Amino acid sequence: MTFEDKDGGVLFSVMLTVRASKAMLSGTDRDFVRIKVCSPPIENKANVECIEVLSKIFSIAKSGIKIIKGHKSRRKKIYIDGIDAKRASQILHEHII
Repeated sequence: MTFEDKDGGVLFSVMLTVRASKAMLSGTDRDFVRIKVCSPPIENKANVECIEVLSKIFSIAKSGIKIIKGHKSRRKKIYIDGIDAKRASQILHEHII
């Protein structure tokens, strides 16, 4: 998983699975974090739920998380403000194990 420090935050890629039975972090891959959401990809609902899942994982307000790229795609580029790449990696690994 590649994390990039940028402007006081961190950038990373997400692969989103929609219409799952449970919203959760489902793992990491070489290129991205895998997240499952219950919402369908209609009217931005899946994107909003993706941000909610990340907000809970990182214990950060939803306003500190932004989708930079991929609003209409399963692959998204996410920016989280106020955290560095090393800490982001630690938090994700804690939630996977």
